[in-house]
Amino acid sequence: MNLIDGNFEPKKVDNSKKTVKIILITICVVIVAIIGIFIALVYMENTTLKLYIDGNINEKVKEMMVTESDGTIYLPIKDIASHLGYESFSGEYSDKSEDASKCYVQCEDEVANFSLNSNKIYKLTTSDSTANYEYYYTKEPVKAINGKLYATTDAIENAFNISFTYDEDKQRIYIYTMPYLIESYSSKILDYGYETISENFTNGKTILNNMLVVSKNQEKNYGVIDTQGNSIIEAKYDNIEYLPNSGDFLVESNNKVGIISAKKETKIQILYDNLELIDSDAGLYLAEKENKYGVIDSKGNIKIYIEYDQIGIDNTKFEKNDIKNKYLLDNGMILAKKDKLWGAFDKNGNTVLEFEYDSFGYIASSNKDAINLLIIPEYNVLVACKDKKYTLINSSGEELCLAVLDDVYMTIDSGKKHYYMNYSNKSAKVEDFLDEIGVKATNKSGNNSNTNNTATNNTANNTTNSKTNSTTTENQENEYEE
Repeated sequence: MNLIDGNFEPKKVDNSKKTVKIILITICVVIVAIIGIFIALVYMENTTLKLYIDGNINEKVKEMMVTESDGTIYLPIKDIASHLGYESFSGEYSDKSEDASKCYVQCEDEVANFSLNSNKIYKLTTSDSTANYEYYYTKEPVKAINGKLYATTDAIENAFNISFTYDEDKQRIYIYTMPYLIESYSSKILDYGYETISENFTNGKTILNNMLVVSKNQEKNYGVIDTQGNSIIEAKYDNIEYLPNSGDFLVESNNKVGIISAKKETKIQILYDNLELIDSDAGLYLAEKENKYGVIDSKGNIKIYIEYDQIGIDNTKFEKNDIKNKYLLDNGMILAKKDKLWGAFDKNGNTVLEFEYDSFGYIASSNKDAINLLIIPEYNVLVACKDKKYTLINSSGEELCLAVLDDVYMTIDSGKKHYYMNYSNKSAKVEDFLDEIGVKATNKSGNNSNTNNTATNNTANNTTNSKTNSTTTENQENEYEE
């Protein structure tokens, strides 16, 4: 008997289910891989540094950045200028040259000067022909990298009037220019009950510190508000001018001016015909009353009585002397004129030079190569005229020679300055004479040392303002976070 049924066939294995299972597993693996890749891409996207200028990503500026080991960020001054609405040039604005150790940036209303190894930036409002240079201290001096001048972000902020915020957690850098920020608030002030934002260029800088100079009643009344619309200075003044160095406001009422702080404190009473900041380190103001001039401090204390016919010099006559402050010279003297004679004070109001000089400075006439000369900065020596003869005076007010010189002038040869003096038909180099009598040349850049206490204080203020800027632009940052 055949135990095996001839009709019996082996049971076939169904591979279709196995195939489906493999496909499903493969799909799941692919999905998980895609999700993983997506998460990785998102993570990389969120941890990759991005730089925005006025809300737009700017890869070029990001690539320019140089970050030191301590986290300090440097940017090339001339290269970044065009991205911020400025032109850039080598040399110095007041003494144009191709000097690669200096550069300046310029917009329609203002110029900012940089110098290698200096932590002091000089700025000049070009739209005002009578303006004096302002200066700002930075955390670190300008440095050279690969033949280009680089400055720290706080220097870039001050020079270009921008807000710079670095969010390390989000790896985002936000740069906002002053015109962009002002425009972003131009419609909001209507809701705050005001008509316009001041179009004065200097007043526009208030936006970098969360403030706005505004007007109402068809620009007859000016005031100051914060960016939330809260009043800082009531809109009742005939005019208001921001003082960026001190953060205070020059206010005008009934043709008299005074100083009010951003904390609503009256620092100088509204008693003067005019006030002009002449030294932010000491907080000194040129004060004018009834066509007489003097100097007061930021608390209204008189340093130099308001009884002089003129304080300061006409620095346009000494353009090649690179005089940044026409009221307070590099040697610390404040020159003043009374009853046709000149003298000088120090910053504390002490008399340094008695009023016995006809004038200060030499005006070249016959010698075509001679250049007008007021001060020899390398030696802190001043040129003075007495009885139609010239003498040299040091920063302590001592005459270094009798007033017997016929001429004291400057020449420039291949970009280098030289100083000469003529007397009794003889000529000599001023530098040789000063060396012979023991007057040593000083380091002109020494005043820019980072150990300068005032520089440290200004740096602290700049840092505080930088932190404040992050509040100003918080909404814009969120808007461009995606």
